[in-house]
Amino acid sequence: MLIIGLILFGMLVGALAQLILGRQGKGIDWTMAIVAGLVGSFVGGLLASLIAGDGLAFRPSGVIGSIVGAIVVTAIWRWARTRQSA
Repeated sequence: MLIIGLILFGMLVGALAQLILGRQGKGIDWTMAIVAGLVGSFVGGLLASLIAGDGLAFRPSGVIGSIVGAIVVTAIWRWARTRQSA
C-alpha cells in the first residue's frame, strides 16, 4: 500500500507541476507526471524536510519541497525535450 500511495502522491504532485508551468497540448502527460512527481518528491521533499529540521516525517515542508522539486524536474524535462527536437 505504501508503494501505491507514493506513486499516487508523485502522480498528483507531477500533474500539479504541469498545471503550474502550463500544459503543453490538450492534457497532462501522465508519464512525465509520474516521473517528475516521484523524482521531485524524493529530492525536493527530502531536502526541504531536512533543511527545515523535520527529519523524514510527513510534514508541510516536505510537501512544499515535493511540489518545488517536481516543478524543477518538469521544467528541465521540457527544456531537454525542446532542445532535442530543435
